[in-house]
This record gives sequence, C-alpha cells and structure tokens, in this order.
Amino acid sequence: MKICVAFFTKQYLYKLGIFEFSLRGDAVIQFLKDMCKKPGIDCTNLLTTFTGPNCCLSPSIVNIFLDHEPQSTATKNMIHLSQMIRQGTIAMFDYMNIDENTRHYGRPTPPVYDMTRIPNSLPLYLSYGGADALSDVKDVQRLLETLDDHDGDKLVVQYRNDYAHADYVMGENAKRDIYEPLISFFKLQ
Repeated sequence: MKICVAFFTKQYLYKLGIFEFSLRGDAVIQFLKDMCKKPGIDCTNLLTTFTGPNCCLSPSIVNIFLDHEPQSTATKNMIHLSQMIRQGTIAMFDYMNIDENTRHYGRPTPPVYDMTRIPNSLPLYLSYGGADALSDVKDVQRLLETLDDHDGDKLVVQYRNDYAHADYVMGENAKRDIYEPLISFFKLQ
C-alpha cells in the first residue's frame, strides 16, 4: 500500500477537475473475468495483491466480486488517504495551499483529528485482521492507544490473525465469526 501511495499523483487530476477515481470500466472488468476463467488461474490472488492474503474466500466469490468491484470513490478521498499514509498522521485534508488551509481550518496546516474526543461511553466494536494490507495492525494499535480510557463494557476489540481485508466482506465464515458477535454486541447496548 505504501508503494502505491508514494506514486499516487491524483492531486493533479483533482486540480484538473477530475473528481472521480475509478478503475471500473467495462473493458477492465471483462478482461479480469476472462483472465479468471483460464485454467490454472486462481483470481483470489488478484484480491491478495490489494487486500492481503485472504484466508476464507471461496474461489467462486471472485466473479461476484468482479460484478461489483472495484468501486469508484472521490479523487479527494484517495488524495486524503495517501496524505495520511505518507505523513503518518490522522489529519484533515491538506489543500497543499496555505490560503486554502487557512480558509477551511483557520490555520495554515490541517489539524490532526483528536481521537480522544470520542465519548468514552460510545459503543465501539473494532475488528481487524493480521493479514489486512489496507488496515494495518500498527495503525489499529495506534487508534486503540487513544481509546485507553474508553468504558470497558462499551469497547470490544476483535482481532483475527488470519483475516485480510476481503475476508470481512466475502469470507465464507464472516457471518459467524464477525457479524454475529457484532450484532450481539449492539443488541446489548
């Protein structure tokens, strides 16, 4: 992920008025589907490239994935994500212009989000995976450090060493391992 961020130049697209970041095109999707049908090609590896080594995906899920992914997002979202990864902070969007930052924030640089302002009584259920390339374990640990004072019965942390990013959405056992405990937690709140 850090390599992708280092080469991410979408801020130039944003300045040119291109506000949607999308890798989804009919030709790209058809190419991927055709490639995944070839004997000996396991397209779960395609997901692994972006998400980390998923433990719990059925090979048949890849076609369903390709019917719906990759989703587009705002170019500004991608710029913001890359800024935070490059700088190692959880800060507001940097307009890369002192006047713009001052107009938005009343200061020349964007403020860092103050995670300690999350109310201690707010129910939080955090689940993360040790193999997730998009939600780094170290980053989650940094977040958890800011939540040290959170009410114990209002914070549940679930760590799955074997889970990568796509396992949470498409894993064969995600309903049982992730979503049922999550729903039970919120029913108690």
